[in-house]
Amino acid sequence: MAAPTPAEIPLVAIIGRANVGKSTLFNRLTRSAQALVADIPGVTRDRLYGRVTWEDQAFLVVDTGGLVGGEADLGELVRRQAQAAVAEADAILLVMDGRQGPQPGDAEVVAYLRRWGKPVFLVVNKIDHPGLESALPDFYQFGLDPLYPVSAAHGLGLDMLLSALSRSLPVPAELPLPTAGIKVAVLGRPNVGKSSLVNHFLGEERLLVSAAPGTTRDAIDTPFTWQDTDYVLIDTAGLRRPSRVVPGLERNMVLKAIKALARAEVAVLLLDAAEGLTSQDLRIAGLIEEQAKGCLILVNKWDLVSPAPRVRQQVLEQVTDGLQFMAYAPVLPVSVITGYNLKQVFPLINEIYDQCGRRVGTGELNRLLKEITTRVPPPRYRQRPLKFFYLTQAEVRPPTFIAFVNSPQGVPDHYRRYLVKQMREALNLPYAPLRLFFKGRQRRR
Repeated sequence: MAAPTPAEIPLVAIIGRANVGKSTLFNRLTRSAQALVADIPGVTRDRLYGRVTWEDQAFLVVDTGGLVGGEADLGELVRRQAQAAVAEADAILLVMDGRQGPQPGDAEVVAYLRRWGKPVFLVVNKIDHPGLESALPDFYQFGLDPLYPVSAAHGLGLDMLLSALSRSLPVPAELPLPTAGIKVAVLGRPNVGKSSLVNHFLGEERLLVSAAPGTTRDAIDTPFTWQDTDYVLIDTAGLRRPSRVVPGLERNMVLKAIKALARAEVAVLLLDAAEGLTSQDLRIAGLIEEQAKGCLILVNKWDLVSPAPRVRQQVLEQVTDGLQFMAYAPVLPVSVITGYNLKQVFPLINEIYDQCGRRVGTGELNRLLKEITTRVPPPRYRQRPLKFFYLTQAEVRPPTFIAFVNSPQGVPDHYRRYLVKQMREALNLPYAPLRLFFKGRQRRR
């Protein structure tokens, strides 16, 4: 039986008008807490969320600008963002422009947020020099005290904001204990067969199945046992492109899916074989890769694909070529309708889970590091040779390694990819989203 995972991670939503600095604040919060240097390749996409750890409190921060489409009607945009945020978030960061001052309609947004009884932090952005602090008294009219003047662009004032925010969030002890079992989140676009897949394994109609896209409105946890191993299947709402997420219900579905992925240990991404890999599939895969979750990719509706070997090979190549950035995820063609290949799903999930939790001793890692760097020496940086001192494993799920090097910023991406590939092969971790960070170490005199 798998050990219980930590309690559900809190969610913090950033809302505000256009051009007040929401995305800049989001980027600053999700990157400023990283003490390590990393260059992890992915696909081109709009980042929707990030993980922040502050004062031993971890939480997700969501840039609600990624949940909406155009910004023609600013007042309506803010209202829709607020609807999505208050439905799922544990705290709200309401961002306003300190240079422009309060705008018409801001008071209504504040009043709306306060009625929900959730912590609301008024972040007055773009306060990047003392002369701009004279505008702060205008923001006290909203009755949100204290104010948090910051400069997201320069990282000023964030310590006080993060400290107050972390104290307002629920701690794990206050949350219900999670159900024991390997947490498996089933993700995919609407109507690719997620609920049908879960129902197939449960052997009963536990989840509503409909031909209409978007039937599942919540993230539903269902305990399940297969061959003496416990699982929790998390069936999530279909993720759509932000421009197609209508106000209210579907925007809440997106946030629920993100939170479900955050607490999952293995993600199962369903694709539609008849439609092939779409841009929205890539977006969902990007969310999985950003959280470094072990992933199994199921190409569903295989019964609808021509039986010609050449056609089937083309379908699989389109998927694997498009998902090169997460080549560690095995790809399996299946048919929920006929049961084709479904017996292989849970053995693969078990193997992914085991590999993601594997820990390697420091001695073995350093012998491996010496062998790898001797075989292909690292390049020079600023006329000096790069020197790797030692390698250690920081955590599991996913396996995360730290290489101490004299100039971490000088390790080129092609050499990082070489190191990861060699480590993956030597450590027998083909299905794990292995992470490698570089950290500097002062040379001893």
